[in-house]
Amino acid sequence: MRAAPIGWEGDAASHQPIGARDTAARLKPGRGLLKPNTRSVNRLCQAPVRAEDGSWRRAGCSMSTMFLVGLSGGIASGKSTVVAVLRELGCAVIDADVIAREVVQPHFKAYRQIVHYFGTEILLENGEINREALGNIIFSHPEKRQLLNSITHPEIQKEMLKQIWKYFVLGYRYVILDIPLLFETNRLTKFMKYTVLVYCDPPTQLSRLMKRNRLSQAEAEARIASQLPLDEKRKLASHVIDNSGDRESTRRQVLKLHARLEDSLDFLWARLVVGTVVAGLGGLVYLLLRRFIS
Repeated sequence: MRAAPIGWEGDAASHQPIGARDTAARLKPGRGLLKPNTRSVNRLCQAPVRAEDGSWRRAGCSMSTMFLVGLSGGIASGKSTVVAVLRELGCAVIDADVIAREVVQPHFKAYRQIVHYFGTEILLENGEINREALGNIIFSHPEKRQLLNSITHPEIQKEMLKQIWKYFVLGYRYVILDIPLLFETNRLTKFMKYTVLVYCDPPTQLSRLMKRNRLSQAEAEARIASQLPLDEKRKLASHVIDNSGDRESTRRQVLKLHARLEDSLDFLWARLVVGTVVAGLGGLVYLLLRRFIS
């Protein structure tokens, strides 16, 4: 099953690819996706917790203490509508596509790597990447789509980790990771406490895509076929928001899901751990300063 890379999930002209961490020398044409930096992810949840006997121990590498919620969908399934409602509710949402547009700019490593492998013909007159031109290339050549993935995915994962930690320290009960290819890659789902799919029935998806992107039926079907079918993703998600109907119906489902996540107790342990660590560090700094001054 083919899949468009993060940042290229919808209309090729409306997205920008993502940055990269590895040097161009380490990248080979046709290479598959790089594995997520699981070591960095696990470090975020390796904080100490109090055991029943009163001793302190490591919490382990379960990402449940971070309370991450993976959100995905399909092209024209209405994921942006769900995200808009979540933002209205004040939820912390990390959007992979937004990060993609931010980290791939001229003078960045990923920019240089993309130009090196795809050529200067993908550039606009101002030097920026022509997203439509590059999008047409990767949708027509699976091996080049894999190459772009290998360039872009590591940097997006690194930036997402930074934002996860920021929201966690700020006290958010849960953090939503909006990842278009969450179920296609299937490498980040193990770090999610819950996974949410924004679903709509196939005829509605096709109709919406043709209307939104002004595509023929054949063109729209080809775009949809490049992704894992929504019916398959539905089997993998822990929660499903059916966006086949009107906006109000979708909104009610999002409100219900939000209420359920807010009532979860997973967050309490995590906040206790962070509070204890911060208090301990503060006390240590105070004692050191007091000793130094005296």
